[in-house]
Amino acid sequence: MTAKHNITVAIEPALLKKARAVAARRGLSVSALLAQELRDLVSEDSRYASAQRRAWALFATPLPLKGKPLSREELHERTRLR
Repeated sequence: MTAKHNITVAIEPALLKKARAVAARRGLSVSALLAQELRDLVSEDSRYASAQRRAWALFATPLPLKGKPLSREELHERTRLR
C-alpha cells in the first residue's frame, strides 16, 4: 500500500459545505475528492508539458517546401497592388 500524508487545507465554511455535497454525490469523502482532483490536475499538467515538448520539437525541424527559395524581391513583390 502506498504511504499517504495528511495535509491541512483552510477553506471557507460555505465552500466546505458545497465540497461535502459534491463528494457525497460522487460517493467519496472530501479527502478522497481532493486527492482525485489533485491526481487529475497533476496528470493534465504532465500531458500538457509533454504536448508542449512535442510541439517545440516540430518547430525545430523545418518543413520540406519543395522548390527553390524565393529571393528578397520575389518575397516582397506586390503585383496585386500595382
